[in-house]
Amino acid sequence: MAKVVSVDRRSPAAKVIFAGDELISINGNEIRDILDYMYYSVAEDPSVTVLRNGKEIKVSVKKDEYDDLGLEFDSFLMDSQKSCSNKCIFCFIDQNPKGMRDTIYVKDDDLRLSFMHGNYVTLTNLKDCDIDRIIKLKISPINVSVHTLNGELRKKMLGNRFADRIGELMKRLAEAHIEMKCQIVLCRDINDGKELLYTLNGLKELYPAVSSVSVVPVGLTDHREGLYPLKAFDSESSLEVIKTVTEFGDRCLNELGTRLVFPADEFFVKAGKDCPDASFYEEFTQLENGVGLLSLFDSEVAEALSKLKTKRQRHGVSIATGVAACKNIVKSVDEIAKKVHNLRCNVFAIENNFFGKSVTVSGLVTATDIIDQLKGKELGEYLLIPSSMLRFEGDMFLDSLTPADVERALGVKVRIVGGSGSDFVSAVLK
Repeated sequence: MAKVVSVDRRSPAAKVIFAGDELISINGNEIRDILDYMYYSVAEDPSVTVLRNGKEIKVSVKKDEYDDLGLEFDSFLMDSQKSCSNKCIFCFIDQNPKGMRDTIYVKDDDLRLSFMHGNYVTLTNLKDCDIDRIIKLKISPINVSVHTLNGELRKKMLGNRFADRIGELMKRLAEAHIEMKCQIVLCRDINDGKELLYTLNGLKELYPAVSSVSVVPVGLTDHREGLYPLKAFDSESSLEVIKTVTEFGDRCLNELGTRLVFPADEFFVKAGKDCPDASFYEEFTQLENGVGLLSLFDSEVAEALSKLKTKRQRHGVSIATGVAACKNIVKSVDEIAKKVHNLRCNVFAIENNFFGKSVTVSGLVTATDIIDQLKGKELGEYLLIPSSMLRFEGDMFLDSLTPADVERALGVKVRIVGGSGSDFVSAVLK
């Protein structure tokens, strides 16, 4: 049971359900977590049973179908979070340096967070009754970490003896018309090459339930002591992945009308190639996996500049970015310079000493590395930092420092920039 901590005073439940009540059931259906609550609470004029002062009380709420009951609970999931039962050979959390915040080391594999927040889950901790519940409650879409459809290989990669059920479980979900967005973390010489093609062909057979697939390179830090030996993708191996995925996508486009599978931007960066145009990525369904981010950013910058009248900049700015995005950021600044006289903008690619130089994405850059590498530099009036660096627990970098700490250390005002190209243009010029 979940305890009610507040009730929206405008809610139809405000006069019959109160803070302190514990929710038991709606229309006789047990409420175990947020998914049950979301599914059953949309009913018209529901009968709600709560525990109040140790007694079960049944109340009737007069409301239209789909009206919100307006209840807030003592925990977001209305239940404890399900942790990961795997021991993946590529797990990034196992590669974190010691001494960070406890929350950084939490491994979740919770289906509810997949549905609510887009987290990717492996399905290894689900039982048949859980699959039945997904189908009954029509929980869709689900983000699935597939990695491989080869059962024995998946058991090895995930370190879980139940990991080989992936094909069976996904087939059941597909037959029930549950949409699945899929992710493949590619490990060099393990699930690439022929194994990758085997997996892609299997996922293609589940289309349209499998609506899109991202292929992303394994992330490797300098903190892998005692972990499974993995090799980073280099230029040659990245080119091979791009070729395999693009050619498979071409076939899907011809047969299905969609590319279905997309390589992460990082493969193009590692290969020294420009990412495809924005049209390649169709509806940009895999942005959260770093697929199409750079191309979308470029197209948004171009659109913003097409509406910009020629002007003169009156202040100087600097930009801190990850190594992977630096080329695109510099290109965008050059495009802005064609419209803006006297543009003074320095771009700094921050090498990741915290995790290791092989980690190049902006989202994993720490304040410590920014401070160490920009101290004494000419930064102008403002230092622009992408919001992706602060997505961890609010306005905090991974190393627990804040933008205010960066301001004090560098003696410059820090501005946080949204992720779109138009946000970027506005921040440079504002």
